[in-house]
Amino acid sequence: MLFKDILGHDDTKRALIRSVQNNHVAHAQLFDGPVGGAGIALAWAFATFVNCEDRQPDDACGRCASCSKMRKLVHPDVYHIFPLPRTPKDGEDLLGELTPKWRAFLDEHPYRTLPEWLSYINATGNQQGIIPIRESRSIVNKLSLKAFEGEFKIMLFWQPELLNVQAANALLKILEEPPEKTLFLIVSSQSDKLLTTIISRTQRVAIRAFTDEEVVLFLTQKGFDERRARQIAYLSEGNLSEAMRLTNETEDDRHAWFAQWMRKCYSRDFVSLVKLADEFDTLGKEKQKGIFDYTLNLFRDLFLWQNGVSELLRLQEEELSFVQKFGKAVNPNAIELLIQEITDGYYHLERNARAKVLFLDISLTAARTMRLS
Repeated sequence: MLFKDILGHDDTKRALIRSVQNNHVAHAQLFDGPVGGAGIALAWAFATFVNCEDRQPDDACGRCASCSKMRKLVHPDVYHIFPLPRTPKDGEDLLGELTPKWRAFLDEHPYRTLPEWLSYINATGNQQGIIPIRESRSIVNKLSLKAFEGEFKIMLFWQPELLNVQAANALLKILEEPPEKTLFLIVSSQSDKLLTTIISRTQRVAIRAFTDEEVVLFLTQKGFDERRARQIAYLSEGNLSEAMRLTNETEDDRHAWFAQWMRKCYSRDFVSLVKLADEFDTLGKEKQKGIFDYTLNLFRDLFLWQNGVSELLRLQEEELSFVQKFGKAVNPNAIELLIQEITDGYYHLERNARAKVLFLDISLTAARTMRLS
């Protein structure tokens, strides 16, 4: 992974490169960004640049022995910590056993999420991911050894928010007294769950979400037509992992479903709403969640338009036209209420509540509150 392989984030790339060129590399860096963002990709590219044998002004060379090994994630001076599905048994090296899968997982694309990883390693439903203290200590012990080939020994640590208190304290100790020429590249999407003492001992690298245009470019480079790419970009909200997941869905017209639903709610056509609830109940869960996601996005943009901040809208022409027309007729207070109703409905849908009941309940609330008095 080279910096040039990552879309956008030019300011962040330049800052990381400059820190190496000026010999001001912080020993512990927290790549803090959103789910499905460029965090692990940037950390990987930075690790490649740091140990490159022929650094270029704006990137690693991509050709030397070190870059070749980093491309395959097999560099002997780079260690990986990632969530495990369970606590290892005595004498079991579960981290080592899963490392080949971890490499293959990132090789597909580096914009990954914890649920994807747990699914990839076939974790069971009650396995939420854990980083045990024993695994942390094992890597820390390896970091105390001299580097084999590169200038730096590097620990690439993904999802540190899953550390329990004991494991976090073990990490904190080595962050306070790091071995010479050792880098800790810590990639988090929920830094608010980290110990403040860990955050205070790291240099934060703030990472933004991908823009819609970057998502569109990413998808069109993979062969998707621009219309489909823009639809996915709107739904994924800068999360490239979600964008990749959406590409595997059969293209559907969520806007047509949403517009029909809202019109039936506004006209209080209860017979049609019951039929829509029956139809919603027959859809797969991912499609049901997709409709709720789309509805939340449209309601958010409808709320923005009604409050005079249309410059923040990310809508395409068809959706924009609907928002402008519908926004003139619908009660603004109802939109705020319905956003909460659908958010709650999404939560219960993920926990296997009956989809028909959820959908009909939201529909009746919408029918009751939408019209301007």
